Amino acid sequence: MLQPAQNQSNSQKSNPSPVPYTPPKTFTNPMEQATIGRSLVIKGDITGAEALYIDGRIDGSIHFADNRVTIGRNGVVTANIEAKEVVIMGEVKGNIECSDRLDIRSEGSLIGDVVTRRISVEDGAMMKGSVQVRAAEQKRERSQTEAPAKPAASETPVEKPKAAAAAAGVGSSITPVAASQVLYKGSN
Repeated sequence: MLQPAQNQSNSQKSNPSPVPYTPPKTFTNPMEQATIGRSLVIKGDITGAEALYIDGRIDGSIHFADNRVTIGRNGVVTANIEAKEVVIMGEVKGNIECSDRLDIRSEGSLIGDVVTRRISVEDGAMMKGSVQVRAAEQKRERSQTEAPAKPAASETPVEKPKAAAAAAGVGSSITPVAASQVLYKGSN
């Protein structure tokens, strides 16, 4: 509490140089991430409950349903990948199913089919295969519960984007889903 001014002046005289304030160090947990290094070659199924960074070679399947899988610049993956989020900077041959998003960076390449909610393909990236963009799960559940209450005429607009996409290009590798946009157009 408050002390008399005389006591404060005495304490200041006895301690002529103030001690510099150093803030306490805060320790943050590093992002838990498993890493497969450049020299590693794995053949088989890989599953886990943390993020995975691949800079080596994988042959098999990868299941990280609630986490991110990143294929580094040196990574070569021949596998089907199931993850929340996939980032490709290396080479991937196989199908990808993402519950959130797929990001193919400029130096990345993908040969295979994709099912995801969101997709990003940078300039310079190579992709060959089909892309299916899903609407969010909540929207899907809501539309399923409202579907019996709507008349049959409401189904017609859902079919029009498919017909428009088919008319736009024969052999199109995209199957639009309700409320999605055609993001990539190519052939298998």
